[in-house]
Amino acid sequence: MTRTQRYFANLKNKRVAFIGVGVSHTELIKIFLSRGIKCVVCDRKDEDEFDELIYEELSAKGCDFSLGENYLDAIFNCDIVFRTPGMYYNDPILTKARKQGVVITSEMETFFSLCPCRTYGVTGSDGKTTTTTLISELLKAEGNRVHLGGNIGKALLPIVETMAETDIAVVELSSFQLLSMRSSPNTAVITNITPNHLNVHGTMEEYIYAKTNLIAHQDGYSKTVLNEDDETTIGLADMVRGRLYTFSLRHPVERGTFLRDDGMLCFTEGGRTTPIVHKDDIRIPGIHNVANYLAAICAVWGEVSIQSIVSVAENFGGVEHRIEFVREKDGVKWYNDSIATSPTRVIAGLNSFNQKLIVIAGGYDKKIPFEPLAEPVNRNVKTLILTGATADKIEAAVTASPLYPDSGLKILRAGSLEEAVEIADKIADEGDVVTLSPACASFDAYPNFEARGRHFKALVNDL
Repeated sequence: MTRTQRYFANLKNKRVAFIGVGVSHTELIKIFLSRGIKCVVCDRKDEDEFDELIYEELSAKGCDFSLGENYLDAIFNCDIVFRTPGMYYNDPILTKARKQGVVITSEMETFFSLCPCRTYGVTGSDGKTTTTTLISELLKAEGNRVHLGGNIGKALLPIVETMAETDIAVVELSSFQLLSMRSSPNTAVITNITPNHLNVHGTMEEYIYAKTNLIAHQDGYSKTVLNEDDETTIGLADMVRGRLYTFSLRHPVERGTFLRDDGMLCFTEGGRTTPIVHKDDIRIPGIHNVANYLAAICAVWGEVSIQSIVSVAENFGGVEHRIEFVREKDGVKWYNDSIATSPTRVIAGLNSFNQKLIVIAGGYDKKIPFEPLAEPVNRNVKTLILTGATADKIEAAVTASPLYPDSGLKILRAGSLEEAVEIADKIADEGDVVTLSPACASFDAYPNFEARGRHFKALVNDL
């Protein structure tokens, strides 16, 4: 009997709650129900708001539901609770249930305990999705069977039984997932750590602590990749128990990858430096993507040939919603950078173009400071179109910059994304670049940044 089979066998007489039925839970609930395990879906939505097709399908399979305002009451009558990544681990109700003996876990925690193959895990405030995808692409180019998932949008626990020991799992992990993790991947990558999600974590200390769980439970056989250009990230080096590799855009490193003065991405170890690929041969734009490549190459070095690395660099077109080219209309190029949910991501996007941009920004307030945007926006943006709950805060930060009076920057307001696109279309001239770079989460108007990005693309394509 495999570890996974034993796991499900031990749940036969248990009652399992799932908070939410999003990406990470829907397929998982179906699998649990197919094993004869008693399941209950807990969701804040009332029955009339709940997806009718999912409700009918799961009900027909024997699933119970706890919906509406007091949806979490049901967890106290359960043995195990799977929290959705967006459900804060230290929520008072979950904490009370834990103290009463209820097991609080998650799809990703359980996956790590059951996964039969090698694991690569990536976290960071910025760049983690692209870096995770690059690692997957590099490993696949070498002929490996790779399972890509986690925070990137696909649950891996539902397919864990199909995985072989020779496969590889490449997982993106958010701070929400990591906060309660007590397992770490064989190879861990931290791209950077800057203020984010402080509306949930409350303090920067807790946010950093969550990120450290990616490496805190590694052993001596593990591999860790840290960013030397980020003070907080490289400050975690003393925690590393296995082999430490680093990467840098700014200078050579002792062991790892760096961007040489001539534009070559290089790997160095033991005093020997190996040139790999020139930054101008990387298909996806932006110096931040050079950093993502440095991190990914560092992670897979010794397992992927230089030929495969060069092939991926020249051919990989990027990840949806990350400086994604949408269309060109009347000589104006439109880009979807909906993933830019923090100032640092926006700045990376601004630096990817050699001209001033028309930028649509604003959204849900995560209680992070917008002052870091002030100078880059004044230098790199010709028109800033603001919308959403954070419009006032962004404008206040940008106009407070000493660069603002002489920048020529125009700031406009829009009541919605639809109106923002209409304004941008009206004011853009041939040769302009328009980008959706929100600097904020989407939750004031959309369920996630993907939905916002898809809506933006639909609006642009309908122009």
